[in-house]
This record gives sequence, structure tokens and C-alpha cells, in this order.
Amino acid sequence: MGFSDVYHFQAGKKSWVSYGLPREGTNVPERTAGDVAHRDVPTCTLEERLTEVRERVRAAGWDTCVVVNEQRVVLGRLGRKALAEDEQGSIAESMSPGPSTVRPSIGADALLERIHARSLTSYLVTTPDGRLVGLVLRDDLE
Repeated sequence: MGFSDVYHFQAGKKSWVSYGLPREGTNVPERTAGDVAHRDVPTCTLEERLTEVRERVRAAGWDTCVVVNEQRVVLGRLGRKALAEDEQGSIAESMSPGPSTVRPSIGADALLERIHARSLTSYLVTTPDGRLVGLVLRDDLE
């Protein structure tokens, strides 16, 4: 095929824990983002109707919804403002695209520092390939 240099990625320990897989040993944080993430955070797809998603999320007692594709890769987030309004727009128009995320392996204390530094109330947790793990709430870390 004409390639002179070919590399094969061999996943190691860091890759393993970045997917939130079981860990052990003395050099791992006691609690990680993956440990405290709410895996029941509401999700929706771009094809759903915003009014129906809004009703479902409110009924579940949440103020956020994660927009994902068929593989649960995070595309965006519908926040408080988008869910509080009664506009008839689409999911794509109302969401915040490409939200910041962290890996399940980040320590809970380090994540809390990041949340405080950015004045946030929650943070999305995804695998390295962008699949949703869950949502960590600041209150759960404090």
C-alpha cells in the first residue's frame, strides 16, 4: 500500500482504566469519576422531538439531557436553559455541541477541583472513544 512506517497501538494500563474497567493496586485513586457517575442521566438523539424530550427529562427530575448517537457517543448536551424554555426548535438547534468530558479514571478529588475552577455543577464522563459513561454531580463529590 506504500506506507513506510506502520504502527500498531497496543493498549496498556492507562488505556484500560480510561475505559473505566476494574483496577487494583496502590497507585489508583480511591474514588474516580467512573465510580460516582450517574449512569441513569437522561439521553436523547438528534431525531427525537424536543418537546417530548423536555417532558421526559422534567418528569425524571433532571435538568440536563445528553445528546448521543446510536453508539452512545456524546454529541451535545441540553442544559437547564434549553429544557426550561418551551420553544419548538430541534435538538440540534437547542443543544450545546461537543461538551467537555473527562475519563472514568480521573480521581474524584481532581474532578472536583476542575468543577470548582470552572464554576460548574456537573461534568460528563466518557470513554476515550466518546461513549457516555454518566454524569458526575458536584454535590456528590463534596
